[in-house]
Amino acid sequence: MQYNSFNTQPTFFQKLKNFDYILLTCILLLGLISAFSMYSTDGGEILFHTKSHILKFLIFFIMMIFLSFLNIKFWHYFAYLFYFIILLFLVWATLYGVKASGSQRWINLYFINLQPSELMKVIIIVCLAKYYHRIKLNDVNTFQTIFGASVILLLPIMLVVTQPDLGTSILIALSGLVVIWLAGMNIKYFIYSLIVLLISMPFAISFLQPYQKLRILTFLNPDRDPLGAGYQIIQSKIAVGSGGLSGKGFLKGTQSYLEFLPEKHTDFIFTLFAEEHGFLGSLALLLIYIIIIYRVLRIGTISRSYFAKLFCYGYGSAVFFYVTVNMSMVLGLLPIVGSPLPIMSYGGSSMLATMIGFSIVMSAKINHKQLIA
Repeated sequence: MQYNSFNTQPTFFQKLKNFDYILLTCILLLGLISAFSMYSTDGGEILFHTKSHILKFLIFFIMMIFLSFLNIKFWHYFAYLFYFIILLFLVWATLYGVKASGSQRWINLYFINLQPSELMKVIIIVCLAKYYHRIKLNDVNTFQTIFGASVILLLPIMLVVTQPDLGTSILIALSGLVVIWLAGMNIKYFIYSLIVLLISMPFAISFLQPYQKLRILTFLNPDRDPLGAGYQIIQSKIAVGSGGLSGKGFLKGTQSYLEFLPEKHTDFIFTLFAEEHGFLGSLALLLIYIIIIYRVLRIGTISRSYFAKLFCYGYGSAVFFYVTVNMSMVLGLLPIVGSPLPIMSYGGSSMLATMIGFSIVMSAKINHKQLIA
């Protein structure tokens, strides 16, 4: 590969100077807030979830710092290899993975139950960013280019759907589609695809699992089964609403402490936070996420590498999707699809994937003057 005069390697201290410390501060702040929230889910005691969550955050945050020192060319060069490895993990999880709650999504690595679909949410962005890196704008809308991108995107989606994990497959699709759109695909193809999707939706629903159909019916009318399928979302909305303007106070959330709120340490962590800290606390948490998304997009703007630009814009959009889907889900604005809130929710695979994403963003910031031929 040929690199111009801007591609001189920065020294170790120059790399430290080039870190985005606002982004790092926001990530640490989210980690601190999540630790206190997890402490609250354990009833004000340092029990399993609290200890495990804090340990995973610290390990993966340190890992993120070390990975940030890798040159952005590393992620570009090995993008297809990483995609292939995670694809194999998905196949392994689908065929031989650990089963839990009717799903088969995890691989037992002894030190962690890895959920490959969480890693694919980041790797799909890396892979498509490399795919479009050398494609000229005039060739983006050719059949060959669209077919190649479609295969890259559809393979993991189909594997994740069969596990079954509809929520994560939708998030993988959104992450990939935003990169394809940013690369310059004509908007008419998205409109045609949307029309086909709407037409085929009645047929697609027939292939959904019974619990997935129940989630859609519960979303449309939670009161149809208030003590069964609708219980989770009803209790979630009660908890959020009872927080009021300033919340009930730390460790004083009645819905959480009286065990009315299920899955409060994972997908419904925002519900617990909103009950304890109210509208103002929720607004502050949302502001942290907004700053994180802004900093990621800004790094994409200043990067001279097209690969880095596509990744940062794609990952910033993906974080927006993760936050929006999770918060909308617990507020009853979307069906419950099992989407964790980045860093806040308990889960090693989600935390690992999130930190890998931020490490690539930080690598792009450190090497923002570098071009990749």
